Amino acid sequence: MKNIQIIDGALNATFSIFQATEEEFAAIFPDGRDMELAEDLFERLGEEEAGRVLAPLWIRPILKRDALGIHGTLFYNNEHRQIPRSKREVDWDSALNEAQRKLFSRHR
Repeated sequence: MKNIQIIDGALNATFSIFQATEEEFAAIFPDGRDMELAEDLFERLGEEEAGRVLAPLWIRPILKRDALGIHGTLFYNNEHRQIPRSKREVDWDSALNEAQRKLFSRHR
């Protein structure tokens, strides 16, 4: 199972983590991505297929303290959010400290 953190506009700001099968994860994050915008996912897969892929996630929450890593981040409510064009965290090029720049550059 892969862990996906959901970042949304919820007032509770829990940013919960849900588990996905390998197949679900690959549908949400194709081509080595680890970031996805919900509206792009629905556009790419279509409403019905995206709903089918996401539905099982909502019954598989996991506590942050029990999660062994976050494998992907799915963003909702993205009017002002910017992510790398590649949708890979390691390709982010701004607002990073020196240690992050070094780490990301080793994993591109």
